[in-house]
Amino acid sequence: MTTEKLRIVFMGTPEFAVGILDALIADNQNIVGVITAPDRPSGRGRKLTPSAVKKVAIEKNIPVLQPTNLKNKVFLTELKELNADLQIVVAFRMLPKVVWSMPKKGTFNLHASLLPQYRGAAPINWAIINQEKKTGVTTFFIDEKIDTGEIIDAKEVKIKPNETIGSLHDTLKDLGSILVVETVHKISSGPIITKPQPKGDNFKKLKLNEASKLTPENTYIDWTKSGEEINAFVRGLNPYPGAWSFMKEDTDEDSKNLKVKLFEVNKLPIAISEIEIEQLNAILELGKDKVTGELFVIGKKLYIKSSSETLEILEIQLPGKRRMKTKDLLNGYSFKPKAKMIVKPHSH
Repeated sequence: MTTEKLRIVFMGTPEFAVGILDALIADNQNIVGVITAPDRPSGRGRKLTPSAVKKVAIEKNIPVLQPTNLKNKVFLTELKELNADLQIVVAFRMLPKVVWSMPKKGTFNLHASLLPQYRGAAPINWAIINQEKKTGVTTFFIDEKIDTGEIIDAKEVKIKPNETIGSLHDTLKDLGSILVVETVHKISSGPIITKPQPKGDNFKKLKLNEASKLTPENTYIDWTKSGEEINAFVRGLNPYPGAWSFMKEDTDEDSKNLKVKLFEVNKLPIAISEIEIEQLNAILELGKDKVTGELFVIGKKLYIKSSSETLEILEIQLPGKRRMKTKDLLNGYSFKPKAKMIVKPHSH
């Protein structure tokens, strides 16, 4: 049985969407148009720069539309003229009904979680922050609400113990590429069975985590949490946007709060040899008298006291500097005695 070659319009903007578009092109799918965000000013010269997806579309001679308003009449006319059978959305924007209901075979979205878990803007980050053991990717048909449509298919993956948003993003991009191509084949070859997401009382009974948009408020490190929670929080925001904290350089009331980003904060290693046990005891002894958030240096290592234990900061970025391994930073920078991280951001 031959499957019909569907006319596909692809909608997406960031790097995550590029891998999916590349996979569809490699599978010889008929991409008749790409919808992406308008060019944005970037870099030092604030030069207008095309999205990652637009660059690929231009390279492959695929027509590109860049609407600022998805209900704009000119855009809707141009979209209609592409005469799509199917639209695929990956990391784009919420679509109005007039757009998602246009193609006869519908519009499906790739979401980077196992729906209905982690609906929202930052599913990969929150899965790591919440110390999930697994996550995945889901394809579903778009409907009126965000991430609530009928599920077409899903694939899951284990989250590794030291996973960062950087590594998991790439794993899910590759997994998503496979899933999107498989989903297109399913839709091409005839009627498909979808699975509705839980609604009403059934939905309320589920213990669901949301994937709220990342903001300066919810990416601030809470030093009153456990070492495991802080470690996962930092990994879930590494490399982007970066977990952060205000640092007070000394006890002087007038000293400025510096905005510091952290990229690796670990629990202390388990000591095995006698020398290691001795070193660990020295760290624990010194950490005992510190207040929550206080920093201290032993040798070429930087430690911080959380409310429950002493942790090691391995990678950090000070204001106006690049991110650095702490051991390199300590070659030219000295933390003052009593330097500390501010426990709660509103206390600055």
